[in-house]
Amino acid sequence: MAPTVTLGVIGSDAHVVGITILEHALEAAGFDVVSLGVQTSQAAFVDATAAHDADAILVSSLYGHAEQDCQGFHERVEAAGLDVVTYIGGNLAVGQDDFDETRTTFEALGFDRVFDSQTDPEEAIAALRDDLELRSSEAEFEPERVRAANG
Repeated sequence: MAPTVTLGVIGSDAHVVGITILEHALEAAGFDVVSLGVQTSQAAFVDATAAHDADAILVSSLYGHAEQDCQGFHERVEAAGLDVVTYIGGNLAVGQDDFDETRTTFEALGFDRVFDSQTDPEEAIAALRDDLELRSSEAEFEPERVRAANG
């Protein structure tokens, strides 16, 4: 079964080109993509992810206000009981001079991976495959740990 990802542009951002390219690249790589389009609310990401039992949420933002748009996002994801990989990418901060600082900001907000607007889709897809494989192997290993602990 192909992994499912929820993809969209968060908040008031209306830049569609990046997610269109990423959607096609993900589909070509064998992913099922639930594309939410632009100007997507946090609630729409969470609702679509739950409805489609998605494995990952991929958030895009190019207008520089992603930090504002993502405040409380992971709390909403957790409140919905979703156990998913979360990525964000694009031009995430106005005047973004130091991407390491931007990455740290979004990791603190709960994102598993943070990409700049120059990231090749293949790089993000390779990372996603790795993260989903790791998560899957951890889930398979967890019952063994529980049985061993209850021994």
